[in-house]
Amino acid sequence: MVFCDKTQVCQYRLQNKTQTEMNLCVLFVCQVRKRWNGGTSPHTSNSLSGKLETPSAQKSSSIHENRCELQTEQGAEEVSRTQKHCTMATAANKNVEFVRTGYGKNMVKVLFIRRQGSRHSIIELRADVEITLNSRKDYLTGDNSDIIPTDTVKNTVHALAKIKGVKTIEQFSLDICHHFLTSFNHVLRAKVYMEEAPWKRLEKNGVEHAHAFIYSPEVYRFCEVEQNLNGLPLVHSGVKDMKVLKTTQSGFEGFFRDRFTTLQDAKDRFFCSSVYSRWRYNKSQDVDFDAAWKCVKETIIEKFAGPFDRGEFSPSVQKTLYETQLLVLDRIPEVEEIEIVMPNQHYFTIDMTKMGLVNKDEVYLPLDNPSGNITGTVCRKRARL
Repeated sequence: MVFCDKTQVCQYRLQNKTQTEMNLCVLFVCQVRKRWNGGTSPHTSNSLSGKLETPSAQKSSSIHENRCELQTEQGAEEVSRTQKHCTMATAANKNVEFVRTGYGKNMVKVLFIRRQGSRHSIIELRADVEITLNSRKDYLTGDNSDIIPTDTVKNTVHALAKIKGVKTIEQFSLDICHHFLTSFNHVLRAKVYMEEAPWKRLEKNGVEHAHAFIYSPEVYRFCEVEQNLNGLPLVHSGVKDMKVLKTTQSGFEGFFRDRFTTLQDAKDRFFCSSVYSRWRYNKSQDVDFDAAWKCVKETIIEKFAGPFDRGEFSPSVQKTLYETQLLVLDRIPEVEEIEIVMPNQHYFTIDMTKMGLVNKDEVYLPLDNPSGNITGTVCRKRARL
C-alpha cells in the first residue's frame, strides 16, 4: 500500500487548493496515523514532517484526528474511497477540448448458421463496435458509472445474432447500432465495422453441396454503419484485397516528362492491381445489400477484363477506374458515392542477356513495391435549388 501522509497532504493542498478534497485526504491520514500508533508514515522522515507542520496545520490535523477517533468500521470503506479520490481527482483542462470520444470491442467473431431442411447456409463475421456516451466523466475523473463494459458489447453482438439472425453483414450492423441507441439513454453514437469471411459453397458440375464450404479468399466483403441518436444510419459497403491481373490490353503512353523521368512509353504491358472499393448508400431500408455488393464486384471485373474473348484496352488505370465508377452508379440507384483504389503492381521483363538467353517477354519479375497508387471518388451530382 502507498500511504498518503501529512507531507503529501500539505503538498496536495498547495497544488490543488480544494478544501473538500483536502478534508478527504486528511481523513485518510488520520486512519494511517492510528494504524501506526500515532507515529509518522514509514515513507516520510520526522524532520521533514516537522518542517512542513505549522501551528495552524497542527491545529487542523488535531481536529481531524479527533474526528477520526469517532470512526467505526464503516470508516474503512470511506478511507478506501478517499485514497482512490486522492489519486483520481482532476478537472477539465481549460486549454483543450474533446474532439471525439468512443470505446468498444474489436475483433468480435461470430459464425451464424441457417438450416433449411438439409441445406445449410453460413455467415462468419468479425465486428468492431464503438459507442460514444453523452458524458466524459470517465475521461475527466475516472468515474466509470456510465460505462457499458466492452465485455457487454461483445455479449450483445453474440446475443443479437441469436435474437435477430444474420441475413447480411450490413443489416446485422444496423441491428447492432439500433440496439445501443434505443436500449440506453446515454449513448449518443454507435458505429460498426464488419468483415465477412469468404466461405464459398462447394460445387461440382453445377450441383451445389448442401452443407460443405471452401474458404475462397479471392475477395473480402466489408461494411461500415454509423448512426447518431435520432439520426439516420449511414451505410457503406465495400470490397478489398481483390487481386486481378491481365497480361495484355493495357498501355501507358504520352505522359508528362521532366529531367527525372526515366520511364519509357508502354504500348502493351501487364496490368495487376489489388482493388479496394467503398461505396455509400443513399438509404438504409429496402436495399438488397447482397445483390448490390455482387453487382459492384462483377462490374469491377467486367471493366478491368473486358469481353472474355478479346478483352478491353486500358490506356491508364485512371480511365479504367472512372469508367467502373460510372457503370456502378448507372446500375445501382441506391449507391450515392463510390471510392475505388487501384494500386498498380508492376511486373518487369527479366534481362537474361548476361546469361546468354533471349527473354521474349516470357519471364517476369513481380514487384509488390514500390507500386503506383491510383484513387478516385465520385458521387451523384444533385440539382441545385
